[in-house]
Amino acid sequence: MKLLFLTAYALLTVLFANGQNPPDEYFELIKQADSLYTAKTYPQSTKKFSLAFESYGWKGLPNDRYKAACSWALAGVPDSAFYNLNLIAAVADYSNFDHITNDQDLASLHEDPRWKPLLEVVAENKSKAEPNLNKQLMLALYDIHEEDQKYRREVMEISNKYGWDSPETKAKLKIMGEKDSVNLIKIKAILDEYGWLGPEVVGFNGNRTLFLVIQHADLATQENYLPMMREAVKKGKAVPAQLALLEDRVALGQGKKQIYGSQIGRDPETELYYVSPLEDPDNVDKRRAEVGLGPLTDYVAQWDIIWDVGQYKKDLPRLEEIEKKLPKN
Repeated sequence: MKLLFLTAYALLTVLFANGQNPPDEYFELIKQADSLYTAKTYPQSTKKFSLAFESYGWKGLPNDRYKAACSWALAGVPDSAFYNLNLIAAVADYSNFDHITNDQDLASLHEDPRWKPLLEVVAENKSKAEPNLNKQLMLALYDIHEEDQKYRREVMEISNKYGWDSPETKAKLKIMGEKDSVNLIKIKAILDEYGWLGPEVVGFNGNRTLFLVIQHADLATQENYLPMMREAVKKGKAVPAQLALLEDRVALGQGKKQIYGSQIGRDPETELYYVSPLEDPDNVDKRRAEVGLGPLTDYVAQWDIIWDVGQYKKDLPRLEEIEKKLPKN
């Protein structure tokens, strides 16, 4: 949940408050609602938001309506969440498509049949505000992104429960591979017709989806579109940090060492994670900083890897042997 970036505050005040400023009680109740939200006591937070709107004649400022929707979603009451979101979309012309689709506070609403119609309104608002935007492509890329990430989340959940080599995980990986193939056909069609589209055309989420699907593709596909993404970065139509990840994956696929340390391997014998073979480990953080990536120490911690460059250089020959035995994409 974050504050919205909306147009003309004065206009919104007129739309939501008929020109009347909220009473002091309203702001006090909103403050209490925010505090309860921070404490993750979502049902109590929603009650305070409702009391705030009641104190204002059942009106509310758009930012507060959005925050209330987040609280209602997290409290498991989607009807009230959609009521508030539809209100700001229809009346306040809310247009931050990238934010609403990535806000994890609203994740529970994604499978609800009311979610896509809401996004279509938000996308239409965004297209009115940004004339270069391709609304249909942005919505299509959103669907691809959701499917790409959905099956990866499911694979992680199943592998954590049954083990990476379990029949359950292998079955889900097979489904994920099939879905990836379908998504890749769609992304190839977009890239071949339009080139690498920037955020001004498909939004930041859509722009990232182009990268994600290519990143998850086979080596030949990655090699084919890597020059296009390099050129897109030069023109400001792709993110350098994302390109760095693709560069690393292609390098490893070609039997070379990665440059930025973005690719993590897993030893099938010990089941421990490691940084896949890396060129010039001593200066990796300098290279990462140049493309907008944080220190490798912080990055690898999520796999319980302790980055020790001296030890890594000693382990590198063994890691290269492990990599040679692993199947390539």
